[in-house]
Amino acid sequence: MKALLQYLFSGKPLSEEQAYIALKDIAMGNQNDVQVAAFLSVYNMRTPTTIELIGFRNAMLELAIPIKLKYKNTLDIVGTGGDGKNTFNISTTASFICAGAGAKVTKSGNYGFTSVSGASNMFEYLKIPFANTVKKVEDQLHESNISFLHAPLFHPAVKNVAHVRKDLQVKTIFNLLGPIVNSSQPKTVIIGVHSEFVGKLYREVLKTTDVNFMVVHAVDGYDEISLTGDTKFYARKNIQLHEPKSFGFKQIEPKDIIGGDSVEANAKILLNILKGKGTEAQNNVVLANAALAISLYDKIPYPEAIEKVKDSLYSGKALACLNALQNIQ
Repeated sequence: MKALLQYLFSGKPLSEEQAYIALKDIAMGNQNDVQVAAFLSVYNMRTPTTIELIGFRNAMLELAIPIKLKYKNTLDIVGTGGDGKNTFNISTTASFICAGAGAKVTKSGNYGFTSVSGASNMFEYLKIPFANTVKKVEDQLHESNISFLHAPLFHPAVKNVAHVRKDLQVKTIFNLLGPIVNSSQPKTVIIGVHSEFVGKLYREVLKTTDVNFMVVHAVDGYDEISLTGDTKFYARKNIQLHEPKSFGFKQIEPKDIIGGDSVEANAKILLNILKGKGTEAQNNVVLANAALAISLYDKIPYPEAIEKVKDSLYSGKALACLNALQNIQ
């Protein structure tokens, strides 16, 4: 590791094989905390190259506990975090709406490292047991159309470095890797990113896979469609720029989608939305994100997807999926 760190400190990027070997070595617990922190810090000062990220991703997926599901098309809506915007859990709320619209959602996530509440904090607070076997995931998908995959249960790499990440208290390459190493390997993925550079990076990595993807970046810094300004889409074939009105909603203010100061407060916002008690802005922002996911998942035009997700939310189907998931033992 000493030689590798010196190589990285000189400003040189790793080859795909070097990146693969380095992350695998860290994941297997072969390096001490100081060395791991030094390695992670390199990629906090610069973003990995496309080649490095492909190597890291390959190592993570190889070491992951595989989830081979009978459902051939599943969906994940996930963000990198680290945008500093302190929104409520938009992607998690949108995931339940997608489930209510008929999608099989295998959402991945972890505890919040750079935010008040990550997806794991939210599911845990809602008393939803983390799926830890293939059977559990399939049972949840059958009963509620949604299952949550807590990253440390399926990724030894995440588990081995969790305490180092927590102590660093800044985003690391694992924030980048998380959205692209879902061990169920969903065929449809919506990934939110907090910077244009990361959007382009993800696009190049995902173009080497068969995943049906859309990378999303709000130009004012949100890692999702925020409706507070224009949004960039990084698709397989092109890069697009969309105004809020192109999603069928008016532009909103950042204060309209601010989250709470605790997991409990953010859970209350999620529940209020699913119970039909959300504000217009809260409803619209989750509907915009859910509709994009459904349009990709079902391969239907966005206006048709909007109608499906509105029905999911306003008819109570999304809430029913949450209730069903809570009742699975």
